[in-house]
Amino acid sequence: MRLTGKVWKFGDNIDTDVIIPARHLTTFDSRELARHCMEDKDPSFAQKVKPGDIIVAGRNFGCGSSREHAPIALKGCGLSCVVARSFARIFFRNAFNMGLLIFECPEVVDAVEEGDTIEIDVASGKISIAGKGLSFAAQPIPPFMQELLRDGGLIPHIMKRMKR
Repeated sequence: MRLTGKVWKFGDNIDTDVIIPARHLTTFDSRELARHCMEDKDPSFAQKVKPGDIIVAGRNFGCGSSREHAPIALKGCGLSCVVARSFARIFFRNAFNMGLLIFECPEVVDAVEEGDTIEIDVASGKISIAGKGLSFAAQPIPPFMQELLRDGGLIPHIMKRMKR
């Protein structure tokens, strides 16, 4: 699978309260959460982001509370994935559990600018920046995790396996 999307760039320590402010945690509806995604960093983010776009961020993306709402809000915006220098461990697991694809790749963070287009080969972890002739190797997603993501996250994956 290949992803191609426009980059939205954020810095270090983007916590879950920035991704989806606590005042909006009254629902698990992805469309409602998406309306408020990143609004304290960029009030117009949810109106500007397009399906398939990609967030590229610095260190410790998703730090803070362990709320599952954060990856749900990001997916609800239509983001195809997040690439970061590093992820908070709880967010890392929640992202996969909720079906949000993420990659750690510090070199991309340094080389990409907001508005660039990047292409990601999910199987190999290769990330290329369009028009710059640059490509980098992120850790590839293991096949069993790719299956979990294809199924939409942990709960849909378990439900599918129970039907077998």
